[in-house]
Amino acid sequence: MTLRLGMVNFDALDPAPLARWWADQVGGEVADPYDGSFLLVTGGPVTLAFQQVDDPTPGKNKIHLDLTADDLDAEVDRLLGAGATLVERRGDDSFRWVTLADPDGNEFCVAGQEEAEASAT
Repeated sequence: MTLRLGMVNFDALDPAPLARWWADQVGGEVADPYDGSFLLVTGGPVTLAFQQVDDPTPGKNKIHLDLTADDLDAEVDRLLGAGATLVERRGDDSFRWVTLADPDGNEFCVAGQEEAEASAT
């Protein structure tokens, strides 16, 4: 198996205060590379991300896993074969990821390891 935890994302109406709170809790630092719409907390046990959403959808998990794989397409195929469902293929040539749902409908994302590392720097 080649999946590794990339980061944990939180959907929020106002992500900045939530990111600062979590940074304080885990002893991390807040990075704001996208003008307040997507913040990262690094330096703790796992990277936490806080993304702004206009209206959290009832029923959608407010926290989802971002997983990385050495081979994105092969890992997505494996996960689909294991019972995940495809939600959407996303991104562009510089960064691709796939949103899937587990058998209970909980959404998670998978990106290529090299792409994920390049986007985090």
